[in-house]
Amino acid sequence: MTHPFHPFSGQRLLYIGERYNRSGRRLLLRIDDKSYCSVPPKWTDMSEPDPEVTIGRARALFTVADLMELALLVRRFSSHRHAEDASPM
Repeated sequence: MTHPFHPFSGQRLLYIGERYNRSGRRLLLRIDDKSYCSVPPKWTDMSEPDPEVTIGRARALFTVADLMELALLVRRFSSHRHAEDASPM
C-alpha cells in the first residue's frame, strides 16, 4: 500500500482480484484471514506512474485531476447549501 494516509500504508497486502464500480477499477486486497479491502490501483504499486507527477518530479501538491475533482465536490456542496438556504421554513 503506497497511499501515505491509508491505515495500511507501507504494508504488503495480498492481491486477490479486482472489481469495477462507479468510481472505476478497484483492487481487492487481503488484510488477514477474515478481512479484505478495496482500493483504487493508484494507492498501490500496481498502477502505472502518473505522467503528470513524473514530468513534474513530484513537485506539485495536486494534479489537474485532483483539482477538478475538488472543484466538483465544492460545487456540489455549495449548490446543496444554496438549496437549503432557499427552502421556506
